[in-house]
Amino acid sequence: MKRLFFAYPGDLETLTGGYGYDRRIIGGLRDLGWQVDLLPLGDGFPDPSGETLAAAQRKLQDLPAGVPVVVDGLAFGVMAEAAAALVWHLPLIALVHHPLCLENGLTPDRSDALRESENKALAFTRHVIVTSPATATQVADLFGYPEERITVILPGTDRPDELSRQPSERVRLLSVGTVVPRKGYDLLFQALSGVADRTWHLEIVGGLDADPECARALQRQAEELDLSDRIAFRGAVRPEDLAGYYRSADIFVLASRYEGYGMAYTEALAHGLPVIGSGGGAVRDTLPEGAAVYCGTEDVVALREALELLISDPGKRLEMAEAARVAAETLPTWQDAAGHFATTLQEITE
Repeated sequence: MKRLFFAYPGDLETLTGGYGYDRRIIGGLRDLGWQVDLLPLGDGFPDPSGETLAAAQRKLQDLPAGVPVVVDGLAFGVMAEAAAALVWHLPLIALVHHPLCLENGLTPDRSDALRESENKALAFTRHVIVTSPATATQVADLFGYPEERITVILPGTDRPDELSRQPSERVRLLSVGTVVPRKGYDLLFQALSGVADRTWHLEIVGGLDADPECARALQRQAEELDLSDRIAFRGAVRPEDLAGYYRSADIFVLASRYEGYGMAYTEALAHGLPVIGSGGGAVRDTLPEGAAVYCGTEDVVALREALELLISDPGKRLEMAEAARVAAETLPTWQDAAGHFATTLQEITE
């Protein structure tokens, strides 16, 4: 039986896109006959305590020699010392959802420190797996990592049954993503304040605990813009419950500042939703023409104009919804993603 260790920070059951990707790949590899042993590295990454970091290194050092280890990049990027100690002991594979130094809200000093740490850590890997072509380019450009040792494995997308939505007087907006500054909810609220004369309601599905101050600031902003009764924070929900939010929505909108891929966008497309999106990274490439409106990065005016168009024009929504369903048929499934992952692992370790 083919064997793999999968090392990850925090709680693998955390309801975010990154952890969701990890879970689905692990499950898919097991379905393909791989023995995938889980290795929790502890909490606090990418800012772990010294004790947590040392304990994580000891766990990796105790693994049997020669068995490949995939390490989620949220932890690996700050484990340069451990990587250096393990390079001759284990085939190290970094799974980079997006470079740590590109997270929003970092001070220049912190960004530089993360870039240096991740650069050192990646130098000791046998291979890097990323979730989008945009991230592959960033890894090559930021860290000088050889392109031939980077593999893009796009997230899979489930294929829900086709749904016929009934028009409603109140347009139902949906946004999915952890409530942190990178997701741009403050930008979305500004844009929505410009269409307050329209009839709409926004539901935000995403964890509120990652950055409590951000969540509180958004609630204050909604009150100041007189939008509190039109915006609902639903918190993180299980994947099976999330599907219900997609089914009941009319428009999907996520005003991200940056995405390594943007699984929520493709999930919305698969549910036949017209999409409004923004941000750097992989967002532009993720949004198909005809099914989505791309609004650049931090462009509140473009967001407002896109919202105005789709809220006020049911015909345009129907046209884009049909294009979304067509585009979704070209997206990889999770079985595709796991198969690609398995093939990559075999090629790396042969």
